[in-house]
Amino acid sequence: MANEHLRSLRSTLEWLKKDGLVLETDREVDPKCEMTALQKRMDGGPPMVFNKVKGYDNARLATNVFGSDKIVAKMFGCKDRKELKFKIHEGILNPMEPRIVEDAPCQEVVIDKNIDVWPVIPMVQHTLKDPGRTLGAGKTLAGPKQFWGGWHISYNRMSFREDLHWKDKSTFQISPGSHTDQIATHFYKKEPIPFSINIGIPPAATLMAGAGFMYTIIPRGFNELGIGARMQGFPLDVVKCKTIDAYALAEAEYVIEGYLDTTKKLWESPLAEKDQMQGVYPFHPEWSGYFGKAYRTWQFNVTGITHRKQKPIYDPLCVHSYDDHNIDVLVREACFFELAERVSPGFCIDTHIPMCIPDWGGVLFQVKKRRARDEGYPRNILAAALSCSLGARFAMVVDPDINLYSMDDIMWAMSTRVDAQDDIMVVAPGGMGQTFQPAERSSAGEKQWTQSNIRFSGAIGIDATVPYQYQDAFERASYPIELVKLEDWFTNDQIKLARSYQEDYAKWFSESGI
Repeated sequence: MANEHLRSLRSTLEWLKKDGLVLETDREVDPKCEMTALQKRMDGGPPMVFNKVKGYDNARLATNVFGSDKIVAKMFGCKDRKELKFKIHEGILNPMEPRIVEDAPCQEVVIDKNIDVWPVIPMVQHTLKDPGRTLGAGKTLAGPKQFWGGWHISYNRMSFREDLHWKDKSTFQISPGSHTDQIATHFYKKEPIPFSINIGIPPAATLMAGAGFMYTIIPRGFNELGIGARMQGFPLDVVKCKTIDAYALAEAEYVIEGYLDTTKKLWESPLAEKDQMQGVYPFHPEWSGYFGKAYRTWQFNVTGITHRKQKPIYDPLCVHSYDDHNIDVLVREACFFELAERVSPGFCIDTHIPMCIPDWGGVLFQVKKRRARDEGYPRNILAAALSCSLGARFAMVVDPDINLYSMDDIMWAMSTRVDAQDDIMVVAPGGMGQTFQPAERSSAGEKQWTQSNIRFSGAIGIDATVPYQYQDAFERASYPIELVKLEDWFTNDQIKLARSYQEDYAKWFSESGI
């Protein structure tokens, strides 16, 4: 079967090893800060696998799996990030149902008595400011009974409180407004909510777990697993859990089964609990590039742990890294494209979320004006995008002659094409923001820095497109580079040396003639 290597995380890593695209080591790594420090040293690089984990004889760590978008594109049989984006877009339009199986690798070992997560799962500590090791690699799976007939998957940070050594209960952080929050709201204080927490899952499922806050395109009750299945070319397998009425991803490395109890709350850190203060004390870093803050969350009760028998893989990631960023934005880029398509079919030709616009923080659109009456569409798209995606603070629309993947060229467009009075708009001031953004969190002032007390200052939308009637006046200067070949004047070594001094923007100039 084509793309069979995508069936599981471990098969994907083995496939990448054949091309030398995995950094693998047998030297022992400490899950306390050492692994995340190593990943940060290789941020944006290839996947890393640690075969020996301090304190865990039967476990491995894998990280940076999505650190390079070039490697991710190769994984899914695409030439680059742009082609992968449109493959994901096809999955949004034509999702594939998951396949329910009876037997699964994730259930080779079943622990349903004397449960203690600590000796089983090698949770990591991100930074020296963290309140200990936490579980950030879990992807929550909700099935049709919980998600209005569909399938939902998301990241939810969990803390088993290393200082208290909780064996079978944890905090469970939910982003306000998210699909998981909608589920919790629906079942609030009515009944425990069965969830499986899946770790080390197929790459397509991981990408879907990061695809939050695009609910106009991926609404409540949608088959989110179906997008991932279409991306990989075959169904994602799910299996009935052993201890709860729910499903798990069959190819996962570890699964934690249990219930979310919305009648009980737990503190994420000892300092927050001591002072009874939310949104003040540090947790691990968050996607916005700032330290996360500790909160009081609902309680998750563990009823069972299942895992693969042979060296299961725990796959944590540095939050606010290229690994985390690509997981969070690749599907969102495709969703923003579909949103623009619904505003004006055929007008948008590409979308991109660069690392400097962190994760859920915004988006860039590239459009092609076809006639004078297309002038208003950039504003429609900006308003729609920034209103629909909670926490987004910036969006910009550019023309086809701008390199959407170069922030240098984006800044050039902003500085040469934007009318400060007419082309900058503030969208949804006073609306719903996110507490992961300090700019919103601090708006609570002297009150507790929680979602109910913050106010969104509004998002910035910028139309950096050229007025249709003046396109000739904005023609970019270009040089006839096709007339020459460097090899006719210089040796390959001279050319290689010269190119080593060129910045990325200069290299694009040299390749495009601009």
